Amino acid sequence: MPLAAVTALYREILPPGGAILDLMSSWVSHLPDEVRFGAVTGIGMNEAELRANPRLTGASVRDLNQDPSLPLESASVDACTICVSIQYLQRPVAVLREVARVLRAGAPVEITFSNRCFPTKAVAIWSALDGPGQCRLVALYLERAGFIAIEQRTLAPPGRRPDPLWAVTGHAPPA
Repeated sequence: MPLAAVTALYREILPPGGAILDLMSSWVSHLPDEVRFGAVTGIGMNEAELRANPRLTGASVRDLNQDPSLPLESASVDACTICVSIQYLQRPVAVLREVARVLRAGAPVEITFSNRCFPTKAVAIWSALDGPGQCRLVALYLERAGFIAIEQRTLAPPGRRPDPLWAVTGHAPPA
């Protein structure tokens, strides 16, 4: 996956100084090194990986497939990222409704993904779709969760090295 493309997108979308939610976080951070954020909260399934992520200022271990609620105050986050993980959510709309709840009005959620995944862990429909189909599916998830101004982008086209990469952005609705 082209890490540089994700980092460049985050540099463009994420507000410097803002409170960032890194949802389904791990030990890897795709946040631009030179940008300082007010807080970066990671929510993921592996405590050791969350502790190893140098960009996180706070973390919570949570299996969103078991409990889609987020342990954050409403309208307390300036942007949310979900990197190469949306395909593993069994109730993506429920999770994204929670994301909409914790985001401030108009704040973005940035969902990036490639054509790589663990097929045994991804939801069945994911593997049946190509990249553009996956973009439409993620856009549908966002729409059903109440997001507005949804945009789809190809960050790295298929058929070239490195792996293809897509992004779907939604914005939290007005309060």
